[in-house]
Amino acid sequence: MKTDDLISLLSADASVRQRLGRALALALVIGVLVSFILLIGTVGLRHNLVSVFETARVLFKIGFTLLLAAIATALVWRIGRPGVSARLRAWLLLLPLGVLMAGVAVELAVLPRDAWMAKWEGAHAAFCVFFIPVLSLAPLGGLMAALRDGAPANPGLAGAVAGLAAGTLGSALYAWHCPDDSPLFVATWYLLGILIVTGVGYLCGRRLLRW
Repeated sequence: MKTDDLISLLSADASVRQRLGRALALALVIGVLVSFILLIGTVGLRHNLVSVFETARVLFKIGFTLLLAAIATALVWRIGRPGVSARLRAWLLLLPLGVLMAGVAVELAVLPRDAWMAKWEGAHAAFCVFFIPVLSLAPLGGLMAALRDGAPANPGLAGAVAGLAAGTLGSALYAWHCPDDSPLFVATWYLLGILIVTGVGYLCGRRLLRW
């Protein structure tokens, strides 16, 4: 390959990265803003948020969802570019999952056995599984549109990663309303809602992100 050709390819790749980065940033800002307005305009924030915010379970729930959303969102930046490995950032997803499993273990240790089922079921499991995907729609649509400016090598995988990021953002927003704080509840119903959005992202990616 001639030097001029190599320079042209590098310049084109840099242009794609800049365009993709701007598109993803804009998609995230607008998507999160739309979802936050939807949250406030429908169910609103938790009515006793100030009084419960310092409790360990609430801090754990919000911290876990924010950490998972940050890592999943960072993964989208890698998956949208061909030839760029996202393996390291994918492995980082084990960090919040490990934290969640540790929280579940502590919860099981401190609660009497006859209270496990009540904490696991919570009071709003069905609504949680429904509303997390609803809050994920705007971020997912924005990320899908942004990824079309990139060149993901695997459209289905890219869509799944976008769905994962959108689902985690939806769960992070929903955590500010949800009155069910147990790690048992989060590990089941939050993750189920996120997995649903991830699956939808995979299906959309296969259709919308093909070259």
